[in-house]
Amino acid sequence: MSDIAFMTRLRREVERRRTFAIISHPDAGKTTLTEKLLLFGGAIRMAGAVKAKKASRHATSDWMAIEKERGISVTSSVMQFDYDGFAVNLLDTPGHQDFSEDTYRVLTAVDSALMVIDSVKGVETQTRKLMDVCRMRDTPIMTFINKLDRDGMSPFELFDDIEGSLGIECAAMTWPIGMGKGFQGVYDIPQKMLRFFQAGEDKGARPRESVLVRGLDDPELDRQVGARAADALRHDIELLEGAGYPFDHERYLAGKQTPVFFGSAVNNFGVRELLDAFLRHAPAPRPRQTETREVSPLEEPFSGVVFKIQANMDPAHRDRMAFLRVNSGCFTRGTRVSHQRTGKDMLVHNATIFMAQDRQSAEEAWPGDIIGIPNHGTLRIGDTLCGREPLRYLGIPHFAPEHFRRVILKNPFKAKQMEKGLQQLTEEGAIQLFRPVTGREHILGAVGVLQFDVIIERLRAEYDVLIAVEPVNIAAVRWLAGETAALDRLRREHTSAMLTDSDGLPAMSFANEWRLEKALEEWPQVTFLTVRECVAV
Repeated sequence: MSDIAFMTRLRREVERRRTFAIISHPDAGKTTLTEKLLLFGGAIRMAGAVKAKKASRHATSDWMAIEKERGISVTSSVMQFDYDGFAVNLLDTPGHQDFSEDTYRVLTAVDSALMVIDSVKGVETQTRKLMDVCRMRDTPIMTFINKLDRDGMSPFELFDDIEGSLGIECAAMTWPIGMGKGFQGVYDIPQKMLRFFQAGEDKGARPRESVLVRGLDDPELDRQVGARAADALRHDIELLEGAGYPFDHERYLAGKQTPVFFGSAVNNFGVRELLDAFLRHAPAPRPRQTETREVSPLEEPFSGVVFKIQANMDPAHRDRMAFLRVNSGCFTRGTRVSHQRTGKDMLVHNATIFMAQDRQSAEEAWPGDIIGIPNHGTLRIGDTLCGREPLRYLGIPHFAPEHFRRVILKNPFKAKQMEKGLQQLTEEGAIQLFRPVTGREHILGAVGVLQFDVIIERLRAEYDVLIAVEPVNIAAVRWLAGETAALDRLRREHTSAMLTDSDGLPAMSFANEWRLEKALEEWPQVTFLTVRECVAV
């Protein structure tokens, strides 16, 4: 392929890609919406919502055993499909607050986000936290207000809640016809079109469009939804036109305005409108910042960054997979790349693309695509793979844990298996491993306590290792940076509090908040870090 032909194709492939994450508070319907988007995209024929603990069918995006048992998502999944000429990379993130660190790193790999809000509960705690993460990166956000098949807050109350709680303008793109048992469909405001869906259809199949009503003045609207519902819709739209925010594409791309769609994912109400509008308006891959410069996706040399490590996606093969976001150029099978952290070349000849746990060989991948690279401990979160120019992408963090437990091995003869399991599972970054410099203990740290249940279960199921965890007298851990002399003196005076993490970086533990505050006052030459970049070590 000539240089001109390659650059023409590169531009075309970049423009048709949409890479986004779905974020929400637990139980807002995120996983169900993910299933329905995959259904419309043709990636699955039947959408199976997350079922109760003992049900036989589980979400397509939930593949880990503990996810299927508990009916929750505890790790991020990548799903790729084509729809209407677009190449869509959908990243389903954990909704549970205990897995926010995995969600944060996923948000560093996407170009936009789709936020799901429960119409009954409105904005919830985890929604606020995720919104703060998106705001840090000015991530464009679309909003889907879900569960209109239930009686909940009025659409105007929901708008007030979103704007007041999240500090972002709401621009209505669709508007509901009724609510609860009276929910009949949604009105597409930009296209001035009502899409009316019949209730009671097979919830796992594509919905059958029954009526299209063009414009609010069409008498067919009254005949289909009833005069009362039609008048209420006309009244609401008139209020919106007078007091609401019109959709502004530039404000959306800047993260200042969120286009809002209404529907019911489980009943397929409003999902098609959401997907069609999302693909029209969401951004294609954009430039990304490295230590030295900004890299455009339209640059010819290949580059990408590892934002996630996942162990044992295929338990039969005990594999580890590095998830890499392509940021520029084109990946092709057999590409030789430079591993930024080690300075060594790598030949990548067996990369994969994903559909939840299903995978197929990646012959090529373009900016915005997510590929999996089999990993035997070489790749870590934050690593950059690139061509001749040395680059290191920024912005992929580790957070200081908030909860800590000591590991107790139940069978001492399994010590080597435990070491291997802890090493591989903590590479994923959701839970962290610390070792005291004066002892042989294994200290686990996590943002949320449910992570301890996950690692106990995964060590049992994936490594045949039984452990228990017990409380440890640690309230906080901070990584250390600063003047060498000051760090050496700190280590000598507080040897018993010194730790190293799984990357060998120095850290210090504190039994309570008072000791941490005292250290901050007494050691001004030392920086006590709550967040650290995934850096070369």
